[in-house]
Amino acid sequence: MMRIAYICADAGVPVFGRKGSSIHVQEVIRAMVVQGATVELFATRFGGDPPAGLANIVCHALSAPPAGDTRQREQAAIAANRALPAMLDARAPFDLVYERYSLWSHAGIGWARAQGIAGLVEVNAPLIEEQATHRRLGDRAAAEASARTLFAAAHAIVAVSSGVAAYLEGFGVDRGKVRILPNGVDASRFSGLASRSAGAVFTVGFIGTLKPWHGLGTLIEAVALARDTGCPVRLLIVGDGPERGAMEAMLDGAGLARDAELTGAVDPAQIPALLARMDAAVAPYPALPDFYFSPLKIMEYMAAGTAIVASRIGDINGLIEHGVTGLLCPPGDAIAVADALVRLHAEPTTRARLGAAARAVSVRDLGWNHVAGEILALAGQVGARHERRVPTC
Repeated sequence: MMRIAYICADAGVPVFGRKGSSIHVQEVIRAMVVQGATVELFATRFGGDPPAGLANIVCHALSAPPAGDTRQREQAAIAANRALPAMLDARAPFDLVYERYSLWSHAGIGWARAQGIAGLVEVNAPLIEEQATHRRLGDRAAAEASARTLFAAAHAIVAVSSGVAAYLEGFGVDRGKVRILPNGVDASRFSGLASRSAGAVFTVGFIGTLKPWHGLGTLIEAVALARDTGCPVRLLIVGDGPERGAMEAMLDGAGLARDAELTGAVDPAQIPALLARMDAAVAPYPALPDFYFSPLKIMEYMAAGTAIVASRIGDINGLIEHGVTGLLCPPGDAIAVADALVRLHAEPTTRARLGAAARAVSVRDLGWNHVAGEILALAGQVGARHERRVPTC
């Protein structure tokens, strides 16, 4: 039985929370356990009690950076590297150290290399660019140095998209060291969903954190255009975030406030029932340079068997096959999204066909057990090339 130390030192990821990043951590660990591994979780922020299937996971709290000055927080996060090896020593032996990349943490993977065991890093986003653009980054040089240390120490790196893999090349990471492994979905959570009743108001939905890069303005404009053609459309927005106020203003300006429902943040267990209320689910990303997402929302749309309208950008173009498992539109093109929605309203058989095909792909190819199996197989390949270091007397 493989023993795994899973490390998430990112204070922005509550590992037992509701964010997409939180769900990713939970699902990977849960699938590792299903594969027969024993996992111990080392995390900076937990955000609640363990969800179903993770109640027996042994958890260890990493020191959280203090509130206040950005530089002080960064220095505290860097200093936290000194304590992690001793924590791992106390719980050893492990067969694998698996770390979700965060801005300042690198000691765990360094410990794995020193022990002669597999050390894998999962990279979900270009965190330095995100931090500098959307939050605060005081010491960029230190963040880049930490990333280079981490990536160099890792035996292999799991990238969730081709965009992330391209980002890693900027740090001098050998492409042969990177395995692209997209996000997954537990399709069983979405089985047996009730069919939409004939004649119900056509409901267009979105699930996700309300942030600028999700194209919410495009979605609202598209729904307004579709309504202007006579399409009886209603919006269902599931999630919360910094763009909520701006989105509410856009809905009001477009005359859609009465025809929109905003649920706010919800528990993941509520997502299947909410998706069952949607006739079409949308991922209207704008034309973002260096698109790197592997959107969990699209995986869930597919698993629910919901007709999908998404931007033809990045790895979405391939995950969704246009006309087979969904409809793809140029990024940021509200007219194209509106045309797709009008078509789906007029053609219920097309909605059903696209949704059924998407669900079939999710069941066959996109399960978290497949993701975890690939991770463990990669760890096994690494382990076969590196003998565990045996202390000498």
